Amino acid sequence: MAWFIISLVSIYDSDYPEVVNFFINQPSKILFSIFVVFSYFFSSLTISEIFEDYIRDEKIKNVANKIVNFFAIVIPLLTIIGIFNLSL
Repeated sequence: MAWFIISLVSIYDSDYPEVVNFFINQPSKILFSIFVVFSYFFSSLTISEIFEDYIRDEKIKNVANKIVNFFAIVIPLLTIIGIFNLSL
C-alpha cells in the first residue's frame, strides 16, 4: 500500500505517456498486479461479510456471494492482462 501511495503521488500530475511508461516497467507491473489482486480479495471478503449481516435469505446470499467472487476474480485478471499488454 505504501508503494502504491508513493507511486501514485509521483505520477499524479504526469501526462499519459509518462503514466504508461511507469506501468511498462517490470517492477511496477508486478507490484501493481499484486496490489490489485489483494485489493479485490479483501473487498470481496468485506462485501461477503455485509451480505452475511444484512441478507436473510440463504439463496440470495449465496448468489450474491458467488457474483462478488466471480467479479473479484475477473476484474483483477482483466486489469492485469491490460497492464501487461501496454505499450507506447
